[in-house]
Amino acid sequence: MAALTDLSFMYRWFKNCNLVRNLSDKYVFITGCDSGFGHLLAKQLVDRGMRVLAACFTQEGAQKLQQDTSYRLQTTLLDVTKSESIQMAAQWVRDQVGEQGLWALVNNAGVAVPSGPNEWLTIEDFVKVINVNLVGLIEVTLHMLPMVKKARGRIVNMSSSGGRVAVIGGGYCVSKFGVEAFSDSIRRELHYFGVKVSIIEPGNYRTSILGKDSIELRMQRLWEQLPQETRDSYGEEYFRIYTDKLINMTRSAEPRIRDVTNSMEHAIVSRSPRIRYNPGLDAKFLYLSLAKLPTPVTDFILSRYLPRPADSV
Repeated sequence: MAALTDLSFMYRWFKNCNLVRNLSDKYVFITGCDSGFGHLLAKQLVDRGMRVLAACFTQEGAQKLQQDTSYRLQTTLLDVTKSESIQMAAQWVRDQVGEQGLWALVNNAGVAVPSGPNEWLTIEDFVKVINVNLVGLIEVTLHMLPMVKKARGRIVNMSSSGGRVAVIGGGYCVSKFGVEAFSDSIRRELHYFGVKVSIIEPGNYRTSILGKDSIELRMQRLWEQLPQETRDSYGEEYFRIYTDKLINMTRSAEPRIRDVTNSMEHAIVSRSPRIRYNPGLDAKFLYLSLAKLPTPVTDFILSRYLPRPADSV
């Protein structure tokens, strides 16, 4: 048994260390580089000597990233909810990479809010998140795909543990379940073209970036906009406990975003990238377990976490 364990460890170590050649000649396009995962990943890949094409939502974000890096990084503006912006970014990337093609597309752009109990949200709240996290990701991929195929490269999609088990209402988990489905289907299709697709499924990293005050303020505004009938149905105690639990959940997940960007980097530079990466202890030991348990058991566990509404039976 010990020998099998050692062989398994050595095989995994070899796969992790078996890197793609000529990384300094390869182009990587990353969305959502204003801050967070995209910003840090762009810097990491530049430090590796790769050619980074970073898409930012704001001019300020683009200027800040450009100042912090070298000539190997170039920036462009991109709003993934607008087809015209995506088309312009795709043409810009095409002009940069030429006949070489695009080695890696990293679909990182995403939003986590508005989130909360589903009944508290409007259809516009759902659409806002889904358009960024899912529809935009799909449209960017479709425009970049010919260049990725030319390079026989890879696609890295930012999902979430919330794409395996829905722990909060709103469009976030809905969009991440969609990212999982799209990634699985396109991975099987692109296998024959030598293109690899990886999915990143961190735990509470993205929401933890919001901070306590921001979460409290957003939840307070959401609560105050509800009809009085809905507020009476749930009750002030439900609102208070729900908000506190959301804050505690995000506070407990220290935003060690380097864990996430290291997973993204491995998916780009390794000859044997994994299909799924689960950075963070909560992702590995909590959310994956909940996703694999029988549904009634998962429902029971999560129901113990949520408060009881005032009108509950």
